Amino acid sequence: MLLLYIHIPFCDSKCFYCSFNSYVDKFHLKSHYMEVLTRELEHELQILKNNNQKLSTIFIGGGTPSSINYASYAQMFKLLKGYINDTTEVTIEANPNSATIDWLKAMKDYGVNRVSFGVQSFNDTKLSFLGRSHNSKRAIKAIQDAQCIGFNSINCDIIYACANDTKELISSDLDMANKLGVEHISSYSLTLEAGTKFWTMKDVSIDDEELSEFVINYLKSLGYHQYEISNFAKNNKFESKHNKGYWEYKEYLGVGCGAVGRIGSNRYYSLSDIESYLRNPLHKEIEILEEKDMKIEKILLGLRSNVGFDLSLLDVNNVEKAHYLEKLGKIKIENSKIYNKNYLLADEIALYLS
Repeated sequence: MLLLYIHIPFCDSKCFYCSFNSYVDKFHLKSHYMEVLTRELEHELQILKNNNQKLSTIFIGGGTPSSINYASYAQMFKLLKGYINDTTEVTIEANPNSATIDWLKAMKDYGVNRVSFGVQSFNDTKLSFLGRSHNSKRAIKAIQDAQCIGFNSINCDIIYACANDTKELISSDLDMANKLGVEHISSYSLTLEAGTKFWTMKDVSIDDEELSEFVINYLKSLGYHQYEISNFAKNNKFESKHNKGYWEYKEYLGVGCGAVGRIGSNRYYSLSDIESYLRNPLHKEIEILEEKDMKIEKILLGLRSNVGFDLSLLDVNNVEKAHYLEKLGKIKIENSKIYNKNYLLADEIALYLS
């Protein structure tokens, strides 16, 4: 079974920290984009059809998928119907402003069973600082609307390490998500990316590992377990199966402008410029991954999450290093797999073992 990622590259506004492939000035292309996207999807699904396979997970991200009218998704979901079953996790990202009750109801009717809200904060001053278009009241209502409609697997994105962040402000955000009954929290430290508004500004983020440790421990105290460096769930059934599939190095299809997929050792990239994509949606740039590169990726992804990685990926010298780290209490070796005890050290441990 494969994973499927679908990219929606439209946003109502551009957040100051966002470097994702998205457009705030191409709304006239929305209808045409959804038609072309569905055509590309039909082509990609031939891989499943030819092998009589189903999709284990679908993730519709962006951009802002909720910026697209729900009716424009009808053909796409009709096409997907033959490739999913009751166990397929279907996630869609949404902005609190555009995720109206009608839109959420339509998504539920289409078969979406998980919603990921880009909340980022429940503090209006912080939301304004980040360039978010919604306010705290709207974020709370969107989550409550989704729950009333029947969604019982909801993720809430929260950003921390922004200028003027305090432990009190961050804990207040996390408390609100918990109070609302959100089952999953993705908590990200603000990073500055080239091409964003924040990139050219000074003193907009806090580089503080202690703050990351505070967030992790605070979420644990609220009953969320950490299963990846930035992801926390109330229990195992609320973990993102889609994201976990990436960390387990499963194969995945990528559909849409700028989407990425990987089948075997071939990683392919769709055209990222929207006009170019619309002219030629089936064009893919292929990157052939060498075995050593795939090993490194498996190791790093395993160390960043509770997935771990096989001890067999290491050569003899690095196996000795792994046993040394185990003696120091940094990692755990169990059933010929290596598990990281502190995801914040994933990069350093990966470098040491590679």
